[in-house]
Amino acid sequence: MKALAAILPLLLLVLACGGADTASETASVETVPAEESAPTHLGGCILIEPIGEVPADLYLNTGVLATGEYAPFTKALTVNGITLIARDDATDEFMERVATTIEEIFAQDDNLDLELQQELIRNLYRYRATIPVPVGDDVSFIEEDEAAFDRLTEQNSICDIIMEDVSPGQVMEVVEHILHFTSDMGLHYTFPDEWGISTTSALYQAMQKSIDEGYYEIEQYSDIDGEEERNRVLLQEFAYWFITTAWDLQEPYGPLEAEWRIRTSADLREKFPEFFEVYEQTVGRVMVAPSLTTLAEFGPTRAEEGER
Repeated sequence: MKALAAILPLLLLVLACGGADTASETASVETVPAEESAPTHLGGCILIEPIGEVPADLYLNTGVLATGEYAPFTKALTVNGITLIARDDATDEFMERVATTIEEIFAQDDNLDLELQQELIRNLYRYRATIPVPVGDDVSFIEEDEAAFDRLTEQNSICDIIMEDVSPGQVMEVVEHILHFTSDMGLHYTFPDEWGISTTSALYQAMQKSIDEGYYEIEQYSDIDGEEERNRVLLQEFAYWFITTAWDLQEPYGPLEAEWRIRTSADLREKFPEFFEVYEQTVGRVMVAPSLTTLAEFGPTRAEEGER
């Protein structure tokens, strides 16, 4: 997405090395060749082993708490298996609105398969889905305490960020990056055949179709080094585009100049009938679009923005 474009290369470089660089440092201390170290993260950021604790209350919302657990960040909020981490300059109010959005996406609705939804949330806990929340594009926390940030990426699945104070585009900044973590950890581990971050999943096949038919332009990702990481980024972006289009959020909130060419759920269903059915049998059983009321608290629609 355009909002992240300015800092994505730096962030991806750090996150992609979350396992490899630390493994190399550890290897040098232990005098073990780096190539003998088993990989700890898939695609540069997704924990391979489930090391997180799963609480009895899966729908727990801790509220914003001061903590040193996620240094160099100073506070955290955990909700439905996703932990938001921030420094003091990020507002509690913004973090709480993001938390409300997550709760609405995982609505405890009798029309959903709540047992399956709960398994997805367990996977978010197991694989420690953790989202940094900087203000604007200030990612100075990476350089200010690189060792602490390296430890953080070792111990958690950190695949992107949610920036506070982004204009225009704050609504999709929030929704997009919630969905990146939901797809990378939740859908990937809950529905591996359908939504797996792999070249054998139905998601990958649908993505390839979208590329071949000109619906998904991927040129901007060509400079990402490493096939596994590049595939992970392409797949998480495609999952975001597909799900938000199925939710009919692209028409009011999505950017007009974008890598994705489909705007409505009706058009999506027509162009991807097979994968739309996969979506309905998986995502459609465990997640729903956040309310327009909650989204409006983040900012205006594209049309409203133009009217100002």
